[in-house]
Amino acid sequence: MANPFSKGWKYMMSSFDKKIDDNADPKVQIHQAAEAAREQHRQIQEQAAAVIGNRNQLEMSLSRLQKERDKLTANTRAAVQQADAARVAGDAAKAQELEHTAEIFASQLVSIETEIDQTTEMHGQAVRAAEEAQQQAKRSQVEYEQIKTQIRELESQADQAKMQETTSRTLDGLQGAASNPNVPTLDGVREKIESRYANALGAQELAANSHTGRMAEIEASGADARADARLAEIRAQMASESGRNELGKDSAGELEAGEEAAADVDDADVTLEEPGDAGMKGNPGA
Repeated sequence: MANPFSKGWKYMMSSFDKKIDDNADPKVQIHQAAEAAREQHRQIQEQAAAVIGNRNQLEMSLSRLQKERDKLTANTRAAVQQADAARVAGDAAKAQELEHTAEIFASQLVSIETEIDQTTEMHGQAVRAAEEAQQQAKRSQVEYEQIKTQIRELESQADQAKMQETTSRTLDGLQGAASNPNVPTLDGVREKIESRYANALGAQELAANSHTGRMAEIEASGADARADARLAEIRAQMASESGRNELGKDSAGELEAGEEAAADVDDADVTLEEPGDAGMKGNPGA
C-alpha cells in the first residue's frame, strides 16, 4: 500500500515545479535548454574523439608490433645462419649456443605475431566504431546548429512577447486612468458644448420663424386691403364711364360714390398701418 504522506509530498513537489515553470522567465529557460544542448553535444564529441583516439592508438601499436616482428624475424634468421656456420667450422658449442639464441628469438616472434593478430582484430573493430562515432559527431553538429537557430528564434520571440506584455500593461494603465468617473472627458465636454450650441440655434431659428411669420401675415393683410381698394376703384371707374351716357344727375351720383370708395380706401390704408406699428412696438426685440 502506498504511503499517503509520500504521495502527497510528490504531488506537492510536482505542483510546485509546475508553478515554477509557469512563472519562470522564458529567457532563463531558453538559456538552460541551450546549456543542456551544448553539454550533450560536447559529450558526444568527446566520446567520438575517444573512439577515434582508440583506433589511432591501436594503429600505432600494430605498427610497433610489426616492426618488432620484422626485427625478431631478422634476428632469428641471423642466429640460425651463425649456428650453421659454427657447426660447419666444427665449433659445436658455439653452434649449440646460437641455436638456443635462435630458439629464443623464434619464441618471441611467435608471441609478437599472436599479439599482432589480436591487435589487428581490435583495430578492425576500432575502425568501424570510429566511423560510427564520426557519423554521430556529424549528426550532433548539425542538430546543434539547428538548436542554436531555434534558440535565437525563441529569444527573439521572448523579446517580442515581453515588449507586447509591457505595451499591454501600459494600455491597461491608460484605460484605467481614463475610466475614472470623477474626471470629465473631452468627448463629454464636447457633447455638452455641441448640445448647448444646437439648442441655441434652435431657439434662434424659432424666433426668426415667428418674426417672419408675423411680417408675412401683416404683408398679406395689407396686400388684400390694397387689392380690395383697387377693385373698388376699378368698379367706380367703370361705373363712371357707363354713366356718361346717362343723365348728369346720375353721373354726379356715381362720382360721389367713387369719391366715397376712394375715401374708404384711404381709411383702410390708415387702419393697415396702425396694427403694424402696434406690433413693432409690442415686440421690440424681433
